[in-house]
Amino acid sequence: MTPRTALPDPAIPPIDAVFRALADPTRRHVLERLNRSPASVSELASPFDMALPSFVEHLRVLEGCGLVHSRKTGRVRTYQIAPARLKMAEDWLSEQRALWERRLDQLDDYLLTLKEEEKP
Repeated sequence: MTPRTALPDPAIPPIDAVFRALADPTRRHVLERLNRSPASVSELASPFDMALPSFVEHLRVLEGCGLVHSRKTGRVRTYQIAPARLKMAEDWLSEQRALWERRLDQLDDYLLTLKEEEKP
């Protein structure tokens, strides 16, 4: 029998698992929906034209990488966003942006220096 949630693969760094999950538009849409409030599987699946088992696999990927958490009450499984993993992705992107901004500033300074040196 298949486990209820996908377990994280210890060979894949958490940041890689998060970006792999975010690469899919269906999963991004689910996260956007969960930003408003927790929701049941049926609520989350309703906008999508796919079989429920296929949709549930998207939820397993999201839960497996830690972007969402679920709880079961009776027969209803409810999902909610887990902001810590999103923060990890945000922090990584911020570091990359800062790095490239510094590099572009250095390039700008260098080009301005070259331009000044060319003046007679």
